Amino acid sequence: MKKTISALASALLLTLSNHAHAADSISYPAMVWDDVTYELSAPARWEKSDWQQVGWESLAVLGTFAVIDKPVRDYMVKQDQNSKAWLQVEKFGREYAVGTISVFFVAGLLGDETSMHVTQDVVAASLISSGIIGVATKTVVGRSRPLANQGTSHFAPFTDMNSSFFSGHATQAFTLAAVIADSYDATWIDVTAYSLASLAAVARTYHDKHFASDILTGAIVGTLVGKSVVAHNKDLRGNTLLITPVASSSMLGLQVAGSF
Repeated sequence: MKKTISALASALLLTLSNHAHAADSISYPAMVWDDVTYELSAPARWEKSDWQQVGWESLAVLGTFAVIDKPVRDYMVKQDQNSKAWLQVEKFGREYAVGTISVFFVAGLLGDETSMHVTQDVVAASLISSGIIGVATKTVVGRSRPLANQGTSHFAPFTDMNSSFFSGHATQAFTLAAVIADSYDATWIDVTAYSLASLAAVARTYHDKHFASDILTGAIVGTLVGKSVVAHNKDLRGNTLLITPVASSSMLGLQVAGSF
């Protein structure tokens, strides 16, 4: 399954690159690179209110870790682990997320510009939230998964890239939800997107794959990155410059054009 998803992602990136190059004045690889550098350097631009928000969110994660992780895990392991409903909603953090992106991609190819922008933004945001921030954090933290039965406080840094903290499924589900919700001005879309993301995240605790603090952190990271990428890419698409050389018998220079 992972090889199939990787192959689909590679094909999708190639097509998105070709589409963006034809439709926009900034190529898609350039947009993704700009997104990555913009998001990873974000703390350098944070103001007091941003640091306060991060502080409150960090306290929420720490509080969940200290107070909620164990009782939630104890409750979940007592439930029927063969529920088909939970098995299905969990897939919104991976398989169904890929399917959803594919639907938007096809709609974009058929001419719906917003759908193509959703596809582009989800791929870029997922690369950042899950592929860079998520993998780096998992590697550094090395938290044992609940099913290992080593408690909530067992950490082995730099030993496992697939550790428990934080949840990749929750991150992907909320990244997708945030991008979709911020790309459309409809309450029902917001409610639907975030509800499905929440169910996918909770399913990970139900199947003893993650603690509550793992999925809370994934939800926060996915939401923040998804919303930020949408806002940043709107600026990139609306405020792009075209610089072309101009040469004649009397002058040599550069012509700058763009929309602001």
